[in-house]
Amino acid sequence: IIFSCASSTSHSFSMREPWIDTDVNSKGVINLLEAVRRFNPKAKFVHLGTSTQLGKLAYRPADEKHPEFPMDVYSANKSVSEKYTLIYSKAFHLRSTVVRLSNVFGPRASIHNSEATFNNYFIGLALQEKDITVYGDGRQMRNVLYVDDAVSSLVLAAQSEKSTGEVFFAVGDEHFSVAEIAEATVKHIGAGKVVHVDWPRELKTTDIGDAILSNKKIKDFLGWTPTIDLKSGLAKSKEYYKSCLDQYLR
Repeated sequence: IIFSCASSTSHSFSMREPWIDTDVNSKGVINLLEAVRRFNPKAKFVHLGTSTQLGKLAYRPADEKHPEFPMDVYSANKSVSEKYTLIYSKAFHLRSTVVRLSNVFGPRASIHNSEATFNNYFIGLALQEKDITVYGDGRQMRNVLYVDDAVSSLVLAAQSEKSTGEVFFAVGDEHFSVAEIAEATVKHIGAGKVVHVDWPRELKTTDIGDAILSNKKIKDFLGWTPTIDLKSGLAKSKEYYKSCLDQYLR
């Protein structure tokens, strides 16, 4: 079993350094798929996609059949690497599948850098009792998923032959605005406050707006369902980081 999790994950970095992002997120996946095809064609290959591949939504909730018009280089490369995975599955009969995740959070995440997943960065700020900055009114809706639920979706996809050649959204049952996620993070983790500021121009142009997603397919195909809600996930995150916070802020 091969879990293809490695990637360059920053949207803004991909716009500054598109060739690096392409080398990692597109060519890197081709390298893996070629290695599987040539040397281990019986392996199960589980590739991670992302919800931002879709761009601005044409309908809600978005499912796996939603058209894709990504708005930054990272999302475009994640989209094309997903297509490579599906092409290899069909053309070379590889046992490949794609699981698209959205804003995974929890223990062992990168919490020190704003270019990592925004909700983990919020957690890092709250743990330091710093204010959390939200751009604009923060009303755009997002889906968050606790890391244990993300792992269980990948394991189920790896174990099931029904997943071969398929794409799944592994996302939470609930959606929250960015402002609500920030407020919940302050409430359950830290002692700072939420501060609203104007959008930076370079980020506003690539924001996708609402990201309201359906997890019906993965529930129907694989019997997966998320088990840890936002409040519980934040509490578990606080418990983990409190004894090793300095290691994650370097």
